[in-house]
Amino acid sequence: MLLALLSDTHDNVRSTKAALELLAPHQPAAYLHAGDLVAPDMLAHFAGLGPFHFVFGNNEYDHAAIRSLALSLDLHCHGDAADLTFAGKRVALLHGHDGALLNKLARSGDYAYVIHGHTHVRQDLRINGTRIINPGALHRAKIKSVALLNVATDELRFLELPAR
Repeated sequence: MLLALLSDTHDNVRSTKAALELLAPHQPAAYLHAGDLVAPDMLAHFAGLGPFHFVFGNNEYDHAAIRSLALSLDLHCHGDAADLTFAGKRVALLHGHDGALLNKLARSGDYAYVIHGHTHVRQDLRINGTRIINPGALHRAKIKSVALLNVATDELRFLELPAR
């Protein structure tokens, strides 16, 4: 099962569209966004892709509008953190601006994967058997990136947007 991982789009429509074009040929089973979409209008770019799960970052201010639009577009808003399961593997999804929560989830041993954003720097590391992944950012990043995670094989692949 292939998951598309994104974070920190920050209203950057051009980079978001480019990222979705990179991901589309891989036909991910689900899309996970680790926060900082920012404006409710950004959700329209993810409508119709298949299951789309997202959490709030530290730059979404109108939670009510985002939740309402997500509901109307059949997108899954999980608030500050999500506890998901794909192919029998438990996945935590959060933005990562709450460092104590990120550390707690990463060290809990309860998750196969902890997906986060916030730093705008891609990351792949393991702590006590839990894989902690930051797919990178589509805004204010030297190299803009997203990632594909195959939860069945544990294969992770970062995809870089072409420099513009």
